[in-house]
Amino acid sequence: MAETVLEARGISKRYGMAAASLQVFRKLDFVVQAASFCVVLGPSGSGKSTLLNLLGLMDRPDEGEIVFSGRATKTLGEEARSLLRNQRLGFIFQFDSLLPEFTVLENITMPARIAAAQGRPGASMRESERRGLELLERLGLARLPQRLPSQCSGGERQRIALCRALLNRPTVLLADEPTGNLDKQNGEMIFSDLKALAHGQGAAVVMVTHNETACGYADRVLRMREGALMEDAK
Repeated sequence: MAETVLEARGISKRYGMAAASLQVFRKLDFVVQAASFCVVLGPSGSGKSTLLNLLGLMDRPDEGEIVFSGRATKTLGEEARSLLRNQRLGFIFQFDSLLPEFTVLENITMPARIAAAQGRPGASMRESERRGLELLERLGLARLPQRLPSQCSGGERQRIALCRALLNRPTVLLADEPTGNLDKQNGEMIFSDLKALAHGQGAAVVMVTHNETACGYADRVLRMREGALMEDAK
């Protein structure tokens, strides 16, 4: 049985106060295993992004616990949570969020630059740049390292963002509508990249989306309905 790398245990989340509050989900359980590509489907407003924010330690549940590689996170301070995000988690969003004044390679190595600036342990910049070039080549973008983001297509920019997310070899990659701004062909390339990441490198990938095409690439498909997760039968 595959190793469990991320787990939500009985998490609840609501926004607002008293009668005006909105219960996003209640007592939700979710297990993520290594070397798996899991897709969570649901319409806008169903709680998909809220779930990802909690799994990625960017928000805290009102109740319950997020457990990362067997380590409880409830009592971790913000500095420890930030360190865990930087070293063990990768993120890719609908918008690539590349910094326009930096080259492609500089954008990809930004996590290493931030870690170095904050005095955190990690690879040297030379090693990070080597890793960035390796990722670009793996994703068919070897010609791009010295270009600016404005000189790249939308599909290329999103794959560059994926390279940035993979720089520190994350245990878990969390993807929030990563193909929302892409055409069908480029979107399917991202799905294929994420599947290859899970199966080839052993990372756990969790993607939230409303794009049903993603189901054909996933190992598991879950649907967010009325604050609960329902898994599709295989």
